[in-house]
Amino acid sequence: MSTAALLVLADGRFPAGGHAHSGGAEAAVRAGRITGAEDLAEFCRGRLHTAGLVAAALAAAAALGLDPGELDAAADARTPSPALRGTARKLGRQLTRAARATWPSAELDALAAAFPKGAHQPVVLGLAARAAGLGPAEAAYCAAYEGVSGPATATVRLLSLDPFDATAVLARLAPELDRVVDRGVAAARRAVDDGVDALPRASAPLLEIAAQAHAGWPVRLFAS
Repeated sequence: MSTAALLVLADGRFPAGGHAHSGGAEAAVRAGRITGAEDLAEFCRGRLHTAGLVAAALAAAAALGLDPGELDAAADARTPSPALRGTARKLGRQLTRAARATWPSAELDALAAAFPKGAHQPVVLGLAARAAGLGPAEAAYCAAYEGVSGPATATVRLLSLDPFDATAVLARLAPELDRVVDRGVAAARRAVDDGVDALPRASAPLLEIAAQAHAGWPVRLFAS
C-alpha cells in the first residue's frame, strides 16, 4: 500500500469535481438546520452513519474486486433520489477521467466503456484505489471522509464559518469515522461471499428530499 497514493486520492485538490458539491449542506443551511459549528457536526455525523457508511462499503467492495456492474446497481437501489443518482454519476464520470490519467488501469478503462455517463462515484473510487495499489480500508476511508469533508468545506463558504471550527468538527468525528470504515469494510468482505445484498442499506430520507428540492432551485452556489 502506498501512503502517498492515498494522500493524492483523498486530497480535496484531486480533480474529481467534488469542490462543486455541498453534500446537502446548502439545502440544510437554507432550511436553518445548519447555523454554526454545532449544527454542522450533527449534520456531518448523520451523513457519516448513513450515506457515508453506504459509500464506504461500496468503495471497499470495489477495491476488493466485486463486479462493478453489480455494485453500481446496488448503489442505484440505495439512492432513491433521482437528483442524487445523477450527481453520483456525474462525480463518478469526473473521477474516472482523473483516475485514468493518474493511475492507468484496464479495469478503469473497462468501467469507462461500460458506463459512458459515469458509474456511481463510490464504485469508481474503489476501482481508483485498487488501481493506485490501495486496499479496501483505504478506499473506505476516502469515501467516508469525503462524505463529511465536503459539507464542512461548503459550510465555510455558505456561512462564512471559521475554517478552524469546520476543521475541528472533522477532527472530532475521527473516532466515529474509524468505526464507520470498519463496518463498511466488514460488510464488503461479507459481500465477497454473500453478494451485494450484504452491503449496508442505511438511508437518510431528509437528505434525499432536500436534494430533490435543491435540484430545482433557480439560483444556487453548489451543484448539489
